[in-house]
Amino acid sequence: MIDLTTEYAGLRLKNPIVVASSGLTRNLRTIKELEAAGAAAVVLKSLFEEQIEAEMSQIMSPTDYPEAADYINAYVQSNEISKHLDFLREVKQEVSIPVIASINCFRSDSWVDFAKQFEDAGANALEINVMRLDTDLFYDANKTEQMYVNIVSSLVRAVKIPVTVKLSKAFSNIPSIVDKLRAAGAKGVVLFNRSYQPDIDIEKVQMVAGNVFSHAGEISDTIRYAGIVSALVPGISIASSTGVHDAAGVIKCILAGAHATQMCTALYKEGPGFVAETLAAVEGWMDRKGYRSVSEFRGYLSAGGIKSATMYERMQFMKYFSNKEN
Repeated sequence: MIDLTTEYAGLRLKNPIVVASSGLTRNLRTIKELEAAGAAAVVLKSLFEEQIEAEMSQIMSPTDYPEAADYINAYVQSNEISKHLDFLREVKQEVSIPVIASINCFRSDSWVDFAKQFEDAGANALEINVMRLDTDLFYDANKTEQMYVNIVSSLVRAVKIPVTVKLSKAFSNIPSIVDKLRAAGAKGVVLFNRSYQPDIDIEKVQMVAGNVFSHAGEISDTIRYAGIVSALVPGISIASSTGVHDAAGVIKCILAGAHATQMCTALYKEGPGFVAETLAAVEGWMDRKGYRSVSEFRGYLSAGGIKSATMYERMQFMKYFSNKEN
């Protein structure tokens, strides 16, 4: 009997496949189909603070008084949050798998209030998504890390459910920031958040949106940091995201040290039923290799579990391939 269960951020999951926050997870019918196909948990579509403020600015007139602005802000924010909370409650009534609420804010004072309301509505955990891009030459990068730490510290004091952080690759020392988040009380990290991809249309000579979907080749950094972080920061759960497109991707991430994986693009392309196909393939691989549980091979190839840990640390192409030629 193959045991696919795993534990991520204090949540007991029936297998390592979590559906990432996306358009797929803002529709109850799709969520139920994903659960039926075997998804272990879902991360609901994010509540974006920017969207709330954008809606407020559309309603407001430039001549409105400050009192009107306060009223409109309160109304819009309350309305948007209420819709998210109602949807969360509806999902919780219809599915039995863990439901993780996702919040995307850019001001630290907004997080705690939102988080408390999601906890009260039944969320099993929180995933916070800061995704800040600093372009000020004189901005101290340490302030960004401290902002993350402060947000997590505030949240873990305010709620009892697990708090997880979805990180981008834009940190000079990813294991260090993960360790700081662990010390602040975070129970898990998602590595990584795939940022908006800009592109340029050379015929129209203008900026356009790039490909919104990831591709399987993007899994390399995902594997690299699952391997490094799991070895250096053992006290926090890791969910691997970006480039996880099939059973092989799921297996690779777990071998590197991930506790769970988040899938999105593959499910957009293949449909909810692809979860079942992926799980069957993972089970088949485990059976061939003689593994009876996920815990038996999780971290087998982490940076702390292989002789050549420098394979994860090599950043220069020729440094590795020149050795292969000798």
